[in-house]
Amino acid sequence: MEGDSFSGLANGMGTQIDGKVLQTFQKNFVQVQNILDQNRLLINEINQNHESKIPDNLSRNVGLIRELNNNIRRVVDLYSDLSSSFTKSMDGSSEGDSSGALRSDGKGGHKRNRPA
Repeated sequence: MEGDSFSGLANGMGTQIDGKVLQTFQKNFVQVQNILDQNRLLINEINQNHESKIPDNLSRNVGLIRELNNNIRRVVDLYSDLSSSFTKSMDGSSEGDSSGALRSDGKGGHKRNRPA
């Protein structure tokens, strides 16, 4: 992935996201892509073993399927981390912004501070 795509996204949203957050996003997306690439290879091997119907290959599939499941869990965790990081960065960038944010309907809105 190109680093420019993240900064373009941030600029298009009218929000400034710092370099550290962008690096975290990019690092996590690279990790996810690497795991997905590995899963593709695992699935191909599982399919080949299944089609061969050789008992040793079928037994090997048990371990391969476990590895695949663990990889899927890792991807879910990485996406969860990305979601949390993104939410925190948006919360942090919108605090102190008194100019008003763009609402989902495209109209500007102002935050009101409630008395404690």
